[in-house]
Amino acid sequence: MNLRLLALAGVAVCAVALPLAVASAGPVSDEGHAVVRSLSLGSSDDDPKAPSAAPSPARSPLTLGLGLATAARCGPELSSPDGIEAQTCVMTQGEDTWARTYYRNATGDDLDAVLSLMAPADRTVQMHCAVEAEDEPALCETPRERTRGDLDAYTAVAEFAGRGGSGPLLLRSGSNSSAPTAS
Repeated sequence: MNLRLLALAGVAVCAVALPLAVASAGPVSDEGHAVVRSLSLGSSDDDPKAPSAAPSPARSPLTLGLGLATAARCGPELSSPDGIEAQTCVMTQGEDTWARTYYRNATGDDLDAVLSLMAPADRTVQMHCAVEAEDEPALCETPRERTRGDLDAYTAVAEFAGRGGSGPLLLRSGSNSSAPTAS
């Protein structure tokens, strides 16, 4: 009888402690995804309106209880006859905006991807990502920048081609695409 009572008390303690532990763990993060190189175009270092890859110290109070809410505006899931699948999104969290593409490479060859985030005032951020020849889902994303202007003015495009620029463009996926543009 005492064993059952102890087991029931243990379950009750876990039922109360687990949500508290999750809530105190902090916001979920997608950091740690490797990229090869980043390039910022269309802005100069002395331009006060230039995007910054550094996180913004001021954060929006928009939360869902466990941290800042993240919004995604994504284009359709596209695939090429060659075996690359992708979906590209403009992501927004608090005052930060960035581009992300989810992909799967079933081509059997290593590929290169260029992910571009086009922002208002002709600002563009590009990320070059190595796409390994494995049929596992992966992602590539640009650095986060402070949102400037209307969110609808942000667009993301990912282009997949052979490694080192060899071969044709295999797939172009955009955050506002309506049809595949594979060649």
